[in-house]
Amino acid sequence: MTMKRVTAFVGSARKKHTYDAVRRFLDNLEARSDVETEIVILSDHRIEACRGCKLCFEMGEDACPLRDDREALVEKMLASDGVVFATPSYMFQVSGTMKTFIDRLSYLGHRPRFFGKAFTNIVTQGLPFESKIGKYLNLVGSCWGFNTVAGSRVTALEPMTPKEEAKVAQMLASHSSRFHKMLLRKGNPSPSLMMLMGFRIGRTTMKLELDERSCDYRYFAERGWFDSEYYYPTRL
Repeated sequence: MTMKRVTAFVGSARKKHTYDAVRRFLDNLEARSDVETEIVILSDHRIEACRGCKLCFEMGEDACPLRDDREALVEKMLASDGVVFATPSYMFQVSGTMKTFIDRLSYLGHRPRFFGKAFTNIVTQGLPFESKIGKYLNLVGSCWGFNTVAGSRVTALEPMTPKEEAKVAQMLASHSSRFHKMLLRKGNPSPSLMMLMGFRIGRTTMKLELDERSCDYRYFAERGWFDSEYYYPTRL
């Protein structure tokens, strides 16, 4: 049996609602016997705020002047078959810790590298009508190359009634089942029209504005993306 590795990155310092939802989601995956998991609490790591110098775009991520735990966390993603981003809703968006982490990885939107890996999200909220955060996180995952699975929105009322707890448990069980199917999926899905347009517009811009001095340009050229229909062979 080939074990699949799933790493969840949690953007909450409190080991309560978000952590509990992630733990339940991962327990459901581990119960299938072919998955091993890890939880990474982002606040336990040093992640400095992006300075907007754009050196990661122009010269490569190694040129970033900040020396913190970013690359160690990227290595965890590269070593995983599946990745989960989990965050509470803070003022109708991801937590500051999660946003800082995403901002430090903006170069991945220019140079995606997680093709063939599964991605999903878990969002905990105090109000039952927040939906844009999960869409935002999956857009980030898609831009980085992941195969995305629609996530879960957990309304964490205090205290939770047995009926509400049962509803959350059922939702996370269904979510883990869908994610597990993506983990086992062979190949990549056909891109959406938006993703295809993003690819074509991005590479055309590079051709017109950049050259071999640019890390982004070299990244595309080395992979043959200036002449391909998409990042990978697929039916369009």
